[in-house]
Amino acid sequence: MIRFLLLFILLFSSLSALSDKELLKRADGFIKSNNKSNQFRAYNDYKNLYLRSLMNNNPKMRFYSLKGIVKSGEKLHIDVSQYSKELFKLKRNKKPIIKKNQKLKVKSSHKLKSIRWKNSKLVLTFDKKLKNSQINYFSSFDSKKRVYKYIFDIHASMLIRSQNLRKNGVKRIAIAQHNTNTLRLVIENRSKLGIRFKKIDKDLIISIAVGKKNVSKVVTNTHKKVIPARLDRNKVIVIDPGHGGKDPGAIGYRKYREKMVVLQIATELRNILKARGYKVYMTRSRDNFVKLSKRTKYANRKKADIFISIHANAVDKKNANSVHGIECYFLSKSRSSRAKRVAAKENSADMSEMDFYGKSAFLNTLNSHNIIAANKLAIDLQRGALASLKKKYKHVKDAGVREGPFWVLVGAQMPSVLVEVGFITNPKEAKRLVNKKYQKTMALGLANGVERYFLNN
Repeated sequence: MIRFLLLFILLFSSLSALSDKELLKRADGFIKSNNKSNQFRAYNDYKNLYLRSLMNNNPKMRFYSLKGIVKSGEKLHIDVSQYSKELFKLKRNKKPIIKKNQKLKVKSSHKLKSIRWKNSKLVLTFDKKLKNSQINYFSSFDSKKRVYKYIFDIHASMLIRSQNLRKNGVKRIAIAQHNTNTLRLVIENRSKLGIRFKKIDKDLIISIAVGKKNVSKVVTNTHKKVIPARLDRNKVIVIDPGHGGKDPGAIGYRKYREKMVVLQIATELRNILKARGYKVYMTRSRDNFVKLSKRTKYANRKKADIFISIHANAVDKKNANSVHGIECYFLSKSRSSRAKRVAAKENSADMSEMDFYGKSAFLNTLNSHNIIAANKLAIDLQRGALASLKKKYKHVKDAGVREGPFWVLVGAQMPSVLVEVGFITNPKEAKRLVNKKYQKTMALGLANGVERYFLNN
């Protein structure tokens, strides 16, 4: 137990390169954006700050972060009821802990010295080596102007003037000081671009590929999708199809079995990720029973970068027709009755190695050292699945990203997430879940979520 706790603490500390004030400044900037990707980034930053405030006993930052979690969570339709209650208690029981219109002063520690083209690549040279946490890359599509935007927000300031750059086949490239501690590079074009970047010493090197020949494609049977070009796919992924063998999981509409549905989706996901160059393993590739504790042990043995456990949700017959939707969970002590109910169903298969009270005590030790990276992974997987499915199917419901006490995730030494791909008890959703085309579309969305996670982290 102590070993796992230390691993979680080490993971948390590795995500703390920015100071509290810098992280809050960044989150406050993201929350003002109408771009959903930026709103997700704001939510993640506020969650990070909240956990830090608990660990450091900082009530002022706790207030700021709770306020941000609630605001960003409501925009994204994420369940933040527990945080709302906590914020309400804080306002009711305590004196004001912040001054009105109080400003946080943040200074950039890095300076941009030059920007130039070298071998058709854009090279930004700084006075010091950049950290990964100082570079925030995201993309968006302006449907009104019909323009694709690729944006780099870098925690640094400029020693040179703002400028526009040119490259054949690219509509616009501009760099300027976005605010006091962030410089922004914007690349715009009418058609999609392949953007790659890497850090070498003090240089940030950006490759801009124009035209179809420079954008990698993945073909999975009847699906042809363009995916973002990436520099580094040297990642290990373990996929865990839930249940199996003597444990059928949920028995749903028309006696559909959860264990078979999730195995089929997991297999499709494995095939797509392998085709994209990742090293992928599965805890089971056939209908056999695997103890919950052995699943994460397997992922640890394979030194996985991420662990994805795939399940299908279920409710009683009374509510079967009305309850549906896709959810993603990451490990924590449960924060809601819904999380407790879902976790109880998924944990029930293997209670042999630790009793209920032992498991609850263990989860309590992890609560204040939550896995920020797993939260980000859950959000990216949820976004990917929804985006892929909504292109082809109507009434796909976003049931949110949530926290829950899932025993299958305990012990994982990497970001780990449990995906509930839908309700196998809902007639309409169950018919979709057993359909091969729907399974492939779902897997494609999850694969895109994995890509987005590695790209931004």
